[in-house]
Amino acid sequence: MENATILKSTPKDVFLQLFNILTFYLVTIGFITLYIQYINVLFPDTLNYYFTGIADAVRIASAILLISVPAYLFTEWLLAKDLLAEPQKRELRLRKWLVYFTLFISAITIIIDLITFVYNFLSGELTVRFFLKILVVLLIAGAVFGYYMWDLKRKELVSNIPKILAVFLSIIVLGSVIAGFFIIGTPFTQRNRRFDEQRVQNLQMLQNQTLNYWTQKGLLPGEISLLNDSISGFVVPTDPKTNKMYEYRIIDQYAFELCADFEAISDSNSIYSPAKYAMPYDSFNQNWNHKAEHTCFNRKIDPELYKPQILNSSAQSIK
Repeated sequence: MENATILKSTPKDVFLQLFNILTFYLVTIGFITLYIQYINVLFPDTLNYYFTGIADAVRIASAILLISVPAYLFTEWLLAKDLLAEPQKRELRLRKWLVYFTLFISAITIIIDLITFVYNFLSGELTVRFFLKILVVLLIAGAVFGYYMWDLKRKELVSNIPKILAVFLSIIVLGSVIAGFFIIGTPFTQRNRRFDEQRVQNLQMLQNQTLNYWTQKGLLPGEISLLNDSISGFVVPTDPKTNKMYEYRIIDQYAFELCADFEAISDSNSIYSPAKYAMPYDSFNQNWNHKAEHTCFNRKIDPELYKPQILNSSAQSIK
């Protein structure tokens, strides 16, 4: 014990211990974030405004797991190899400080999680979505606490448990990331969806500019290029992928049509529907649902609601 008491951490020990615990924290954060976002997708909440925010969080969490888990397992292997060569390093002060600090964080997380559960339960929050989120945090924090408690108490230097846990963790990570392809779509699908979101935004701008043109001049523009305005700086947007002009047609005196080619589904039956992830009162997202095909949106102007300024000016001059 005397050698263990006077043993000091080398720069290598400091690097490995700090790097190991940091990657472990990243793995834990990645798991919690990933599964909470999966719950957000599978159990939508009208207070979650945008699906894109969920998809971004899933991509970040997946990237964290795919990079952090191999780094963590590699440093675990190096530390285990080091401990076999010098068993007294189990008593390193730095190692014990980091382990006990991790136990402290895990215990606090469990306590806060349970407090949140009781508070929301008393507040009437009884949704499946809420219970699953609480369960995810509780299971992950409990697993962390249990593993490090076992690691502190174990006497044997060689154990198959870390190897089994390493294989289990690798399988869980791969399964979790692959599950994301079925829940939020593959990277290719998500890219197409972002293109479609940009197309919808462009069509919204064209609709607004067309309406503005109508209120200013009392008629619809003969072609879409007439919406270009060098004073305001507005330039008619084009398709973000093909750079083609969007289709614009005049149907009658008050109605027009805007068309675009979409690559992903966005109807009300899909989990990616804007209606499910937008504010209930967001009128911009209520009438832009589309299939993965060429889609046209018919818009009719109510002349009583949107009165042209030119007519208002004429009426005032007559008075």
